[in-house]
Amino acid sequence: MGLGRTVALAASRPDCRDGSVLSARIITDICWDCVFPIRIGGATIAGASNAVPSGAATNTVCVCNDGAVPHPGITVGMWMPFQVAEIVRTPGCSPSMGGIMLPAVDPLTVGTKGRGDGDHGDSSYFHFHMYSFPIFRMLDLFYSPRCFSGMLSDFDILFLSEVDPTWTYDELSFFNAPESAAVALPPAQMACLGDAAAALAGTNLDTLFWCAGSWGAIYPLSGNAIGQISPVSTMSLLATRGLAVQHRRGLATRTMGDDMVCGGASDPFMAKSQYRMSLFWPRAEANGKHVIGQTTLVWGDWRQIPAIGEDGTFLIWRWVDCCLELL
Repeated sequence: MGLGRTVALAASRPDCRDGSVLSARIITDICWDCVFPIRIGGATIAGASNAVPSGAATNTVCVCNDGAVPHPGITVGMWMPFQVAEIVRTPGCSPSMGGIMLPAVDPLTVGTKGRGDGDHGDSSYFHFHMYSFPIFRMLDLFYSPRCFSGMLSDFDILFLSEVDPTWTYDELSFFNAPESAAVALPPAQMACLGDAAAALAGTNLDTLFWCAGSWGAIYPLSGNAIGQISPVSTMSLLATRGLAVQHRRGLATRTMGDDMVCGGASDPFMAKSQYRMSLFWPRAEANGKHVIGQTTLVWGDWRQIPAIGEDGTFLIWRWVDCCLELL
């Protein structure tokens, strides 16, 4: 059976739909205005200045070294879409790749979206996939080596939770993040109320690194969620946990701040304010993006489609500070 026939059959499965990521939707369903604000030389020249993360670069000029040769330039900062996070129940299902079924996964690890029953029915489990999606490079819209440091040049698979037992078992995820025992205490969880209020106002409190606003707790770093508010909220929480896992393993970098303009650096704790999200499928959030933890009542509960749209893909935006070299 040819590859085209295999993909066609896979895409027709009722439990694995085509998310049409690599299609005309990258033009029509991406919020291109969300690139703004843009900062040049520490000054906001386009867009609202209150949408700039508090930890963004403020210096006007920068100097990056290429060996022993210094290269002066000016600082540039902007929001860039750079990854796609995929949250699915069926193991191996990839809506972002046309609804195909990826091989070498355990079919017994099927997930559930849960129900709001107030008992065990309110727990849920989803698989998480991360794809490189450097749309600026793919469409040749903007290119500067410093601004794309550590970023791939094309659409590609970065992470599959099906091959990672720490995503399935909370006990194993503890060894990746032992601090989860401390932040599970009631005072730490009560502090997340402040993070939820800040997210509603459009900002993040990076000091509360264990909180994902109104979505719930980032820990444990697994695919299990309890106390579901809504399916979209649960998927958003698990996409955030997936980002946190990438940071913990050195697969994601901090790209925000005056000390990062010459290239990002590994950071085991994710700076939430560095990221924004927009739902891409099943119903695209094509006119905006939201901060981590912002209540889905504002932007997304109506974007799920019963039965055929209960999985989801999120476009991940990252604030990038870089040095635009002049010499």
